[in-house]
Amino acid sequence: MLIGIKYVYLRQIIDNKKLLIIMQDFIYYAPTEVVFGKKSESKVAELVTKYGGHKVLVHYGGKSAKASGLLDAICENLKQGGVDYVELGGVVPNPRLGLVKEGIKMVREQKIEFILAIGGGSVIDSSKAIAIGANYDGDVWDFFEGVAEPKCCLPVASVLTIPAAGSEMSDAMVITKEEGEIKRGYSNPLTRPKFAIMNPERTFTLPAYQTAAGVTDMMMHTMERFFSHDNDMVLTDNIAISLLRTMKECVHDVLKNPNDYENRAQIMWGGSLAHNGLTGCGLLGDWATHQIEHELSALFDVAHGAGLAAVWPSWARYVMKENIQRFVQFAVEVWDVPENSDDPEGTALRGIEEIEKFYHSIGMPTSIHELVGRQVTEDEIKEMARKCTRNNTITHGHFKVLKAEDIEQIYRMAQ
Repeated sequence: MLIGIKYVYLRQIIDNKKLLIIMQDFIYYAPTEVVFGKKSESKVAELVTKYGGHKVLVHYGGKSAKASGLLDAICENLKQGGVDYVELGGVVPNPRLGLVKEGIKMVREQKIEFILAIGGGSVIDSSKAIAIGANYDGDVWDFFEGVAEPKCCLPVASVLTIPAAGSEMSDAMVITKEEGEIKRGYSNPLTRPKFAIMNPERTFTLPAYQTAAGVTDMMMHTMERFFSHDNDMVLTDNIAISLLRTMKECVHDVLKNPNDYENRAQIMWGGSLAHNGLTGCGLLGDWATHQIEHELSALFDVAHGAGLAAVWPSWARYVMKENIQRFVQFAVEVWDVPENSDDPEGTALRGIEEIEKFYHSIGMPTSIHELVGRQVTEDEIKEMARKCTRNNTITHGHFKVLKAEDIEQIYRMAQ
């Protein structure tokens, strides 16, 4: 059985000169059960039991889960539903390998069979890493280094409180190894959560910066897929464009009124749709910006969404001539830039300028200096590019294939 999204590249040479790109074949698989709406967290014990959980690791972040009363409410619901549980808190943004290993040890010692994440992408990613490491004899980091693949995975589910990463419906996770400040992503369909509980009311207390960084992240998940040379998948494009327009409109309303349920709901659902594979069907996405940003957040421990905002405009200017019409479409259909058919490059550049204005309007940076408060050194640039390309042994991106020297130049442009 094939699961996940698998692309088959269908390309043929015409007259030995032109490359005709045909829509990518794909398999779409999004098995997560979504329970969305007010008081949806009251169904947690019922859902855990439905998916075979009897003893659960309740995994969460810091003080907010307790201060908001959500953690106590979830634990009480599990208790009333006859579900045994133990708790493990302490997840931080850019979740750490050390806590993952602590969770794996706890799961083994206490014979835990289900992982329940309460929080956002960092907590869910940490939960997924625990789940794939629990029954693996080696080091869980092996999966992130690409030297092993898991044979099984404990079931994972989430009660989402921070819409951003889309991890609640995706097969992906990102973990930071403290030693060497190395941040790696890993994807495997075994890790797709069994269910996701989403109550927009639980996002009312999110700080403005976290809200903005979250929307930036979900928009970038869509843009990483949109910037493809496969430009004949009109329906997927229209879904992506609608999602991008909706997110950029809703975020201003919730920043003005944090208790705006309607717009919080759009954002919460948007985060899931942006990263469950829907906006990539039929396309070969890029993902270079994510890889470039991972090194920034590994080195400076910054918010992932803010890091993406800081580097994307420079990536865009560096690669846009690879397919200028894709950037024109982005400018016109997402940012309402008037199209000048005599100057496609000018139209494309105005689209990049519009997203920079948008980032600033919601408090996001558009340069590394804004992000970390100083210029990065040339040695830091070279080190980040080296780590990003694993000692110059791999490349990143499909819109334009980037080597270490390309990535260095993007970091310099983003200063």
